[in-house]
Amino acid sequence: MLDTNIKNQLTSHFASITSPVELLIALDDSNKSTELKNLANDLASLSDKFSVRDNPSQDVRRPSMVVSSPINNTQITFAGVPMGHEFTSLILALLHTGGHPSKASESEIEQIKSLPGPLNFEVYISLSCQTCPQVVQALNLMAAHNENIKATMIDGALFQDEVNERNVLAVPAVYLNGELFSQGAVNLTDILNKVDTKAAARQAEALSAKELFDVLVVGGGPAGASAAIYSARKGLNTGVVAERFGGQVSDTLAIENFISVKATEGPKLVAQLEEHVKEYDVDVMQNQRAASLTKQGNYQITLENGAVLNAKSVVLATGARWREMNVPGEKEYRGHGVAYCPHCDGPLFKGKAVAVIGGGNSGIEAAIDLANIVEHVTVLEFADTLRADEVLIRKANSLNNITIIKNAQTTEVVGDGKRVTGLSYVDRISGDKKSLELAGIFVQIGLVPNTEWLKDSELSLTRFGEIEIDSKGATSLPGVYAAGDATTTPFKQIIIAMGSGATASLGAFDYLIRHSEETQQSTEDAA
Repeated sequence: MLDTNIKNQLTSHFASITSPVELLIALDDSNKSTELKNLANDLASLSDKFSVRDNPSQDVRRPSMVVSSPINNTQITFAGVPMGHEFTSLILALLHTGGHPSKASESEIEQIKSLPGPLNFEVYISLSCQTCPQVVQALNLMAAHNENIKATMIDGALFQDEVNERNVLAVPAVYLNGELFSQGAVNLTDILNKVDTKAAARQAEALSAKELFDVLVVGGGPAGASAAIYSARKGLNTGVVAERFGGQVSDTLAIENFISVKATEGPKLVAQLEEHVKEYDVDVMQNQRAASLTKQGNYQITLENGAVLNAKSVVLATGARWREMNVPGEKEYRGHGVAYCPHCDGPLFKGKAVAVIGGGNSGIEAAIDLANIVEHVTVLEFADTLRADEVLIRKANSLNNITIIKNAQTTEVVGDGKRVTGLSYVDRISGDKKSLELAGIFVQIGLVPNTEWLKDSELSLTRFGEIEIDSKGATSLPGVYAAGDATTTPFKQIIIAMGSGATASLGAFDYLIRHSEETQQSTEDAA
């Protein structure tokens, strides 16, 4: 099951395990059960702390494996074979159950241990989803430190009956004690804030107590990370406030246009960015959303939890999100057939007919990827030509289960009240109204800047919501700079966002030097 190289790496990792770990396997006569059994036995051969035995419970999913601590009575369950992106989740579950310390803070661990139970988490995933491991690992960490918490990963592609019964059409989908808890990306802090109602208030109080920043970066994507590094290298007191580090790049599968790196993946690049930022004295505040920008002497960023951060200068790098169609039915069926990430949610539509809205690079790439999973893909493009690269168009046209329709304006998402059943569109040439029977719709029509929270500020925005900047990244407000996909930069690319982050940070540094006396006086006046 595991090759020699991986076994050698794991053996060194497992040397840090101090407590016994039981692998309880529940099997049937399927090929996946054979894979799971082989995986369990391979793992057990790598450490004398591991033991494998049959799960004595009959009322369990099959195939499944429980990572259990007989000393602490903790349980982490994998329903399916946790390979692909979830292999790391399995390894971390083994390490944490076996006593290896996690990267969570002491305060987070104590908070987890104090949570009352029972808390039975179930998270539906797909092995191709790059967002899912973050959620699985957060829940597994909680289960490893509190016997009142149980965490179960469920491969949605393997347990289709459950997926259909619970109407799961987007991953990760988390259930707590049988009720839907969250859908989409959440991390440890998000989960703790939701189950521990007092946590958010304590966090807001701690954030508001932070000292004045020289540079406060809003956003943790490539532009924000670059800005933070360049600012910290100048010796400035730098903070980063972000909903999640990495931003949209965390959801990107293949990256093949990052100069000097032949190919990488979004989560891998994000991890490298985060490690680079950690090399400097940067205060990273994750799981936070900015609510407003004001100025009283210095600049104030008010967060959604009520915390207020103060800074002499600000770099806005809030990025962008997938653009919506804004047609009837889209919001009603979001997560129930309407999706925006083909890599994450594609496996849930195995053997079914789906549509991709948009004929740019993202749309055609999505269609090609989906064609390997679903029965048929219909691409609907509004214009009379496709905007994708020719190499992608040729690939799509070579696949028998991809149909491309141009001059198609989607007018409605159709469903039965629970899930998508089709869509309606208009032929822009003939004016004819047409319909398609579908199980899923993947929207790939560009990006919308995350700048709604700035509309009540004095910052100049375009009619599309983009932040207007000059060649140095300066905005209409002195001391406020911006970078990345949230700005008027004409091209939205990772490498361009990184460069613009550096530019904005250097611009902020230049501003602080030139206005040092002014900013000092503002600080004193505010005090």
